[in-house]
Amino acid sequence: MLSSGVRADAHARAVRLWLYAVAAMVLAMVLVGGATRLTESGLSITEWQPVMGTLPPLSEAQWQVEFQRYQQIPQYHALNQGMSLDAFKTIFWWEWTHRLIGRLIGVVFLLPLLWFLWRGWIGARLRARLWLIFGLGALQGAVGWWMVASGLVHRIEVSQYRLATHLLLACLIYIATLWTALRLGAPSGEFRGAPAPARIRAGAAGLVILVLAQIYLGALVAGLRAGYVYNTWPLIDGAFVPDAARLLSLNPAWRNFFENTLTVQFDHRMLAYTIWTCALLHLIDISRTANRGAALAGGISLFVAVSLQAALGIWTLLMVAPLSLSLAHQGMAMLVLTAAIVHAARTIPQKRPVAAGDPSGAMVPAVGAGG
Repeated sequence: MLSSGVRADAHARAVRLWLYAVAAMVLAMVLVGGATRLTESGLSITEWQPVMGTLPPLSEAQWQVEFQRYQQIPQYHALNQGMSLDAFKTIFWWEWTHRLIGRLIGVVFLLPLLWFLWRGWIGARLRARLWLIFGLGALQGAVGWWMVASGLVHRIEVSQYRLATHLLLACLIYIATLWTALRLGAPSGEFRGAPAPARIRAGAAGLVILVLAQIYLGALVAGLRAGYVYNTWPLIDGAFVPDAARLLSLNPAWRNFFENTLTVQFDHRMLAYTIWTCALLHLIDISRTANRGAALAGGISLFVAVSLQAALGIWTLLMVAPLSLSLAHQGMAMLVLTAAIVHAARTIPQKRPVAAGDPSGAMVPAVGAGG
């Protein structure tokens, strides 16, 4: 018969693997969402039917109804006038798949969560965190429709504000899920040795925030189609730093940071340089002061990922953002975010080790700095 400690470890492992699976699905949804946006497919389904929308059209008549609905919105008349039903089906399947993955994530999250709760495998604090993640997922569905609705009446694409919000929320759900899995039931030896200096812990957490901010800016670039403009590097609009009058040409001034294609792309570039420099300095700092091991390996992995993403971003820009490179750039952004999360989880120690077999919350990730 298994001891209580062994059973608790097995339960923690099961919950952790479940959360990794959910995180992988969220990652897949972000990538499919990027493809949906880049193929101009996001407005192909003009209604939000959380339950009935699970089934695609099953007959020619149903396809015609969906197509006729799409033909009523401005995007059809501006971009796809005269498109065939087969062409419409292509963009429809992208959006339908994106929504289906979202529904599946909800099911894959909720049903195992209820089962784990019924079995008593989840402590109180972890339970609260998991319900919060589930709530964010439900909110994401509403935000997704709020985004789509912005492109159905007066625009031919969704609002870049809502697009960036939708992507940011997806990334926050991904971070929360992956972070919880990484911290959950960590073996006592995983964080052995003296803790890293405070500045290294702060640097690891700061890089996660910077990468998240860069993804937000990337969504603004995508929403404004700014990747098709100013396709030179390292200069932009003929200079490394464009004329201030052009950077701040809109009134009030704050609008430039969200609506001016030059300003948004310039900000995206400058933050990329900042992240690369910070990742390099962070890696040098780790190599000089921290214990060798997980922190150093994580710093190297993060710097390599950031460097590859920077090179890919430049290549995508110079090639005027073809679909394949744009998709690769978004996918690489999520890998950079993943590397940053894993590095932060391994660098920032938990305040106290997880006590296997503690019925009050053995699987609760203790909250340390950033926890």
